[in-house]
Amino acid sequence: EVQLVESGGGSVQAGGSLRLSCTASGFYFSRYCLTWFRQRPGQEREGVAGIDSQGHTIYSGSARGRFTISRDNVKTTLNLEMNSLTPDDTATYYCAAMEDYRGRPSLSGGQFGIWGQGTQVTVSS
Repeated sequence: EVQLVESGGGSVQAGGSLRLSCTASGFYFSRYCLTWFRQRPGQEREGVAGIDSQGHTIYSGSARGRFTISRDNVKTTLNLEMNSLTPDDTATYYCAAMEDYRGRPSLSGGQFGIWGQGTQVTVSS
């Protein structure tokens, strides 16, 4: 079964850190682009950080410098280290995967066909 399962969400105070993980199964993980998306209350889903099959990364403006995306092809796991969190980072975070046919990471959700169920991150002021 093709599956992505997120974990690591929770509640944290502003300025704190969280590490999200996404465990994959059922597909050839190392050949896929992987991206973290989030959906903040009342807003559309947005790409936060992406990584391609070669390890090249891309970040949204709000994530750059604070978040770090990484992948472990042996453990078939995608991670997102989030630092200096603010209340604006409160959202449901999703991991997503698509076959890396373009050779570069992406923050565009429409291209991704495999999605996790999401994990909630709440940052209080």
